[in-house]
Parts: sequence; structure tokens; C-alpha cells
Amino acid sequence: MTIASEPWEPLEPSEPLEPALSVRQVLTLERVLAGEPEVVAGAGQLDRPVRWVHVAEAPDVGVMLSGGEMVLTTGVLLAGDEDKQAEYIRSLHRAEAAAVVLGLGRAFPAPPDVMRRAAERCGLPMVVLHRPFPFAELTEEVQSRLVRRKFAAVSLSEAVRTALTGLITAGAPLQRLLDEVASHSACPVVVTNLAHRVLATAGERSAVDDVLRDWERIARQAGGSEGDGWIRAELGGRGERWGQIMLCGHRGDTATGRLLAERAAEALVLHRMLGGNSAHSWEEQSAQSLLTDLVSGVVPARQLLPRARAAGLPVNRRTFVPLVVRDCEPAQLERVLRMLGLPGIAAELADGATAVLLSLARDQDAAVLAANFAARVRSESGAEHTVVAAADARCGWDDVPAGLREAQHVAEAVADSSAALDLPAVVRLKDVHLRGLIRLLRDDPQVQSFAERELDGLLCAADDDMLAVLRTYLATGRNKSRTAQLHHVSRPALYRRLEAIQTRLGVDLDDFEQAASVHIALLAHDAQQA
Repeated sequence: MTIASEPWEPLEPSEPLEPALSVRQVLTLERVLAGEPEVVAGAGQLDRPVRWVHVAEAPDVGVMLSGGEMVLTTGVLLAGDEDKQAEYIRSLHRAEAAAVVLGLGRAFPAPPDVMRRAAERCGLPMVVLHRPFPFAELTEEVQSRLVRRKFAAVSLSEAVRTALTGLITAGAPLQRLLDEVASHSACPVVVTNLAHRVLATAGERSAVDDVLRDWERIARQAGGSEGDGWIRAELGGRGERWGQIMLCGHRGDTATGRLLAERAAEALVLHRMLGGNSAHSWEEQSAQSLLTDLVSGVVPARQLLPRARAAGLPVNRRTFVPLVVRDCEPAQLERVLRMLGLPGIAAELADGATAVLLSLARDQDAAVLAANFAARVRSESGAEHTVVAAADARCGWDDVPAGLREAQHVAEAVADSSAALDLPAVVRLKDVHLRGLIRLLRDDPQVQSFAERELDGLLCAADDDMLAVLRTYLATGRNKSRTAQLHHVSRPALYRRLEAIQTRLGVDLDDFEQAASVHIALLAHDAQQA
């Protein structure tokens, strides 16, 4: 679906975003505590939001309410009539009042049982004040707090919207937007697809890891109601949902958290529209980030395990097969994985190489499945000589980074090998022989010194033509006729060049050991340059 070409309609939030105080919070206010409040009914509903405070003595006050009010009364018009008392509570319940606060005094020196029982049946919080209390003070206190909270919410909403819009306009990546959301929410932020697979995260690394470590349980509950600071907002437009963003463990009030989540969702949808990004590309970015971190070794593999599990990769009691495929798009490889029913992730690394990590059951034949994968890749790509490099299967997650690096080295070794056409369907380190070993050792300072020392005569002269002739001569097994043919020169001309090369290097290329030494040095030089 091409999102950018269609008008966008935001998803409507399921509840209003206006911040409110809860009944519980109102009862903890200093002025209210002076009245010695006691909850006599509906104690399990104290987290109801209080939208407004209303002082009323009329028995039919319910018709004047619009929901969310905390009603303050002395009950003076209800005294002596139990039917009126019960109906009064029922009318408040029908009007969806947040709570009723009864000031004890002449009308009711003690909590009335009829009202208390009716409130308990309706689940309506009923609070009595044991000390005389001026209702005007409570009204003033709550109303002023609600106004301040509403103003703060509006300011926060605009600040977040402005910041995120600025980042989108500047072409910031998805991760930068999520970092901004995490800084405002002060909690981990997680973006998932509809299957609850994690596409991106933001927040303090240790807190994010704690969330991902328990993600399977969290994902199962993701469709439930919000609680304990777990606040989510849907991602999508025009009636279609394609993911969600979740604030994990938000410590502020729920209304503010919901506001942040909704603003973040709006920004992510806009980011997708303007940047041409899709939920699928976010999945690719997630896989790329995970595989890149595994290959680099900067982050210990054990710390990446929660991310892998949350991304949907099976990791418990599995066998992992690290692969690197050259000249094949990640989307094409993912399609092959789906066709074969192989659990795994794929992502582009660099220079046309794509890493693939297969996760197999312990009783599956890793070598056979890797060969099937390679055959299907060649069939789908139409390229008969597509290189699929592999490391030996790993039974432990901690060994996966080394396996990916080994597969990467093998793919690089094959990339400039003249014998690539003779290699098996799945190329391993043993198939690239000396070239593979040199690739693995190319960053060793001693190997680098050896290469420079052996080739100094040609490297100092910066004679690329001489190096090319030497490279071909050694790669063809010192076949002079073949070398002359490949370089389009006569044999006498080639002899003169070979003599010049031997003079500059101070070696005899007819001597096997000296020729082997130069060949190894040249392989190391080429590997370092690559």
C-alpha cells in the first residue's frame, strides 16, 4: 500500500486526553485530610478520574451531571427518607459521577446505611467527612488543580508535537523520534507490528532490556486494558492498523501518558507518510540493527538476546546457522525464508552483502536446510553463481557473533576469488583455503608488516600494473601463457615485466617457496585494501 498517495485520517483515541485527578488523589489533599475523610463504600473504585467538583443538595442532582463529577453534599434534603437516599445514590451512578462526599452533621451524624449499601452495590465511591469542612475550599482546591493540570497537559502536548514535527521536517530517522518520546515519558518506548514483534525501542538501555526480557508475557497482555503505566496507542490510518507504540511503565498519570502516546503515534504515522517508510521497512531496520550489533561485537551477545527474542526469533534450545549472501536483496531472502518455513532474520550489512541468521530446532539438519536455502535463493534470484557463505552451525547464542563474522569473511574471500565458479552451493571456510585464512588474519599487525615487507619494491613505486600482472601470474599457478593472454600482451613482453617484478622484489618467482611467500603477501595486501 502506498501511504503517501492517500489522504490520511488519524485514529481516534479511545478516551479523552484531558488530564484529571483521581478520587484517591483528591482524598490525599491537605485540605481534604483536615475533614478526616473515610471511605465507606466503593473502595475498589478510587482510581476513577474526577473531572469536576459539584456542590449540590438537590435530591435529583443526577440530571444536572455529565459524568466524572465528585458531588459534595450534607444530605440535608435526604434525611429521614430512605427511599430518597437510595434513589439519590442510584441517580449519581446513572450519571456516571466519580464519587459522592457526605459531610456528617445535623442531617447525618453517622454514615447512613441505606446510602452506603446502595453505593456499594453500584460500585460508587462514597466518602464521609467526620469533621466540619467548608466545601468551598475543596471546590477551589480541586478546580484550581484541574485547571493547572489541563494547562500543563496542553503545553506538554504542544511541546511534544513541535519537537517531533521539527525532527520529521529535518529528515530525522525513526530512532531519533523515539528517543525524543522517551525523553518526555521517562520510560521505555516500544514500537511493534500487529503480531507484537518489536520493531524499535528507545529509553534507558537497562530499562529497555528489562522490558524485552519479559516481552513474551507483555505481548500476550498487550491487547488488554492499561494499567501500571503500560500505555499504548495504535498506528495506522484510514481504518487500517499496522502497529502500536507502547509506553512501558510510565510513572506519571495515565491521562498524560496517553497524551504522549497519542502524539507519538501521530508523529510516527506522519513520518511514515513523508518518508515513504512502511512498517515493513521498520522491520528491516530492526533486523539490521540487531545483526549489525551482533557482527560488530560492540554489544555482548547476551545483552542482545532479549532484542532477538522480542523481534520474534526463536532462541531457546535452538541451533543457529550464520549465513552471508552477496548480491541479493534482504526482502528477497526474507521471501525465501517464508517459502521454506525457516525461522530467521535477514538484513543488509555492507558492500552488497546480506546477513541471514537461521534459527533451527535441535533435531533439524542444519547443513541440508542451508543447502536448500542456497538453492532456492539461486532459483528465485535467477543468478546461478550467487554466493551463499556460511559458518558452521552454532548451538549457543554467545557463539553467533563469531559465526556471522566467519561467514562474512568467507563471503569476502569468495568475492575476489578467481575460483568462485568451482565452489559448492554453500561456501564455508574450508572451501576458501588460504584466501579464507588470510581474510581472517588481515587485521593482525604482524600479517600487515609481512605483506608490506614482501611487496615493498612494488608498493613504494605505486605500480598498479605490475601488481596486477603479479596477481594474475600467481592466481593462474604461474601460467605465463594464460597471464599474457589475460593481459593482452605478448609473451616476450610478459617476460620482461616478470623480470622487472622479480628485480624490484628481490625474489625468484620460479622458486616455489619464494613465490608462495609473495603470493601470501599479495593476498594479505588485497584483503587489507578490501
